[in-house]
Amino acid sequence: MTEAPSFAVEVDLNPYLAADATDVDAIVTITAEGGARPGTDCLEILIIDCSTSMTGSRIAAARHATSVAIGELRDGVSFAVIAGNQDAEQVFPPGGGTAVATEATRTEASAAVQGLTPSGGTAIGRWLTMAGTIADAHPDAIRHAILLTDGKNEHETEAELRAALARVEGRFACDCRGVGTDWRVDELRTIASALLGSVDIVADPDDLAADFGAVMNAAMGKAVADIALRLWTPRDATVRFVKQVAPTVEDLTARRHRLDPLRGQYPLGSWGAESRDYHLGIRVEPGAVRDEKLAARVQVVQADSDEVLATGKAVVTWTNDSALSTRINRAVASYTGQAELADAIQQGLAARKDGDERTATARLGRAVALAEQSGNTDTARLLGRVVEVVDAPTGTVRLRKTVSAEDEMTLDTRSTKTVRVRPKA
Repeated sequence: MTEAPSFAVEVDLNPYLAADATDVDAIVTITAEGGARPGTDCLEILIIDCSTSMTGSRIAAARHATSVAIGELRDGVSFAVIAGNQDAEQVFPPGGGTAVATEATRTEASAAVQGLTPSGGTAIGRWLTMAGTIADAHPDAIRHAILLTDGKNEHETEAELRAALARVEGRFACDCRGVGTDWRVDELRTIASALLGSVDIVADPDDLAADFGAVMNAAMGKAVADIALRLWTPRDATVRFVKQVAPTVEDLTARRHRLDPLRGQYPLGSWGAESRDYHLGIRVEPGAVRDEKLAARVQVVQADSDEVLATGKAVVTWTNDSALSTRINRAVASYTGQAELADAIQQGLAARKDGDERTATARLGRAVALAEQSGNTDTARLLGRVVEVVDAPTGTVRLRKTVSAEDEMTLDTRSTKTVRVRPKA
């Protein structure tokens, strides 16, 4: 059996605090290298919207994309396919349970997928509930799903969807994709966030196969499941927040699992060979000049076995030298700005939708300035499709009179993507 990946933790911060300062900000980089798990330790579930709105080119593209994703499965991976409308039906394997990927089962599954036909409504919570039941039979696997929809969750209440999400949270990860422009970004973002996955738009059905193939290929690169960030802080300290800041912004603060008065744990999902950044905000009691304090101990742990895989420390010293205490940490500053950038975009688009042009102009203008400051050229380009940029550094913009739904939704779904910041040597 191939060995699991090795983990490393780096902590980047300004270690000097002014004599009366209490707030510690640190960027924690977690890196996993090497290792791979055999296919029998993986479960993949494909959840395909088959409601009435998926007629014509959309259902044809969904059939093709699902077959492409099935073709990416490694031998030995367990998998299943769910068709969803106002109910959920497992179309492969037809008798329930899961199949093990081989040349023969991949061919059988692709053939079964060609029979997907659109009918009925949309009740995503029921699709997720069925996926959770399938996942429960593989408790030790890396469990992952791809969910595709083209519409709003119209055949169950918001409360029913949230209840279903609460039931399946932690049982599998889920990457969500919306095809076309008739679905709700906030709805799929809520699902993806709860299930530690991604959300994106595929406006043109012809692009669906490439996207599904890429998502499944990335899933096949995951090597270890149920990684968590364990954070120890002193008795007199308060955790202000814990946020993932690269490759995307995701606030993990509310997902803290309290271990004891000094320790809490935050879920990080499954990992392959990759690196992610997290912003920790800790508030400590102020110390005297030259006092040194361990503000936080960060551990990467295997949640199911409690094994510690890597450790890092945030140590601070109080000083009366303002040249030291006022140094701005480059990574902290950039990621703080990029987190604000995501908020500004989402607030601006919401105001625009509500007809509040003044707020929309102000918030999207702020987003343009933040994108300029952080060097986030991809987001700046997407913003340029929604506003006319008069002066980027100052955030002076005019709302465009006509904006396509595709451009607006693409900006919204990708607002949380960040530019990676590396500490200066």
